[in-house]
Amino acid sequence: MVLLSLANQKVRIDAGELVGYEVAGHEYIHQKGSPGWRSSDTEMFPIIGPTAEARFQVQTPKDISIQDQHGLLREMAYEKVSQTETEAVFQKDYVARTSIGNSKYPEKSPKQHLFWPYDFGFRKQFDLTPDGLEITFTVSGERDSPFMLGYHPAFRLHSKTPLVIAGDRTISLDEIIEVGSRALEVADCQEIVLKDTGMLRIKTEGFGNFMLWTEVRNMVCIEPISFYPYSVVQHQLHEGFQYLLDTPKEFKVHISGNP
Repeated sequence: MVLLSLANQKVRIDAGELVGYEVAGHEYIHQKGSPGWRSSDTEMFPIIGPTAEARFQVQTPKDISIQDQHGLLREMAYEKVSQTETEAVFQKDYVARTSIGNSKYPEKSPKQHLFWPYDFGFRKQFDLTPDGLEITFTVSGERDSPFMLGYHPAFRLHSKTPLVIAGDRTISLDEIIEVGSRALEVADCQEIVLKDTGMLRIKTEGFGNFMLWTEVRNMVCIEPISFYPYSVVQHQLHEGFQYLLDTPKEFKVHISGNP
């Protein structure tokens, strides 16, 4: 377990997964073992969304790839690169066409192994600052490598009537639950506020959109995404790709709490 602390803020990271963010003793992160979801955060890469209706095949410029829902990155383990009192860096590296075991097989998926036809590096950096927690994702690889990126954190809810504020739009928990597994799209948005017991502000750079998901009343996932996957049929998921240029691409999520 990696522990970061600064003034009244505390962060807990377990093998690259954000499992705790406290401000003045108030916990904002959904805790494993609580109803709703078995994780606290994860990443969606190099795709976002389900693939079963496309026979788990995703078209890329090089070849057909085999991907399960939200991509193979989550099946890989992070390596810790460095750590200080207020910063921690984790890395995953993938070699093109390497077979990765699918943890959903065989109970939830017929695909035992997944692969991607491109090399990539994926870095996740946590920086605890006086203004909050900043998480930077850096994607590296060869020029023109296709990808999508989504960050999937789950936030603990303390009140019965939390609200999500996105610009001039106010979204209730009931609205999110009603959408179900597709997740509620919040397009063209870089900042969201969660009004619960206290307030949580989530600002992003590079993603451009959010989607909101929960099936329970004790947590909500507020997910920055580069593409909303349910805007296309699954065999056209490749329409949501962006492509690397000559330098790595950075995405940022800034989380700040006011209990």
